[in-house]
Amino acid sequence: MKSRPAIVLLSGGLDSATALAIARVSGYSPLYTLAFDYGQRHRYELVRARKLAELSGARHRQVTIDLRQFGGSALTDDIEVPKDSLADPGTDGIPVTYVPARNTVFLSFALAWAEVIEADDVFIGVNALDYSGYPDCRPEYVEAFEAMARLGTRRTRFNVHAPLVHLTKAQIIRRGIELGVDYAGTLSCYDPREQDDGVVLSCGHCDACILRRRGFAEAGVADPTMYVA
Repeated sequence: MKSRPAIVLLSGGLDSATALAIARVSGYSPLYTLAFDYGQRHRYELVRARKLAELSGARHRQVTIDLRQFGGSALTDDIEVPKDSLADPGTDGIPVTYVPARNTVFLSFALAWAEVIEADDVFIGVNALDYSGYPDCRPEYVEAFEAMARLGTRRTRFNVHAPLVHLTKAQIIRRGIELGVDYAGTLSCYDPREQDDGVVLSCGHCDACILRRRGFAEAGVADPTMYVA
């Protein structure tokens, strides 16, 4: 394919790292990566995102917004992160770790940047199979945002690529391994802990850790993640 620029939403987690590798092998160039300090419980993932971008040669940008102003999520509010209860839904069927409108906010920033650099392609690592039930991770959501972007901006051929949306976590991991992704450099945990020596450990019991552990086991790949327990 003809080389053209693309933006990858990069959280520092397993899925976004794989999406970045897919964008790179697909021939997009230059690659831009976008991470968000949005008031999440921890910022360790931002360090991982920056490192992943550096290793891939992408042009990285970090945006600061404060979704704590609205709260409503265990990731941005004084709500305990559920443990050992995968996808345990609230009264509306959506887990408390869902951050209201987060992907819409993130994709909107990516769209604004895309207009400036004249890019028509944005990658996002959402998944609708092995996930926690977030409404903004579904393929119909991705399609709707793409349609809105084409109507509301100059990017009338804008594409939102979600290459992992129909893959299991095990399939994602296998694909990443094929592309040389070092998953030891990623962080998925919702509630990590930093030790006195500065090493960050994943809790091992939140939804993200459970899905990650299960994915490596089903993929038959050794899990390089350092867990508290």
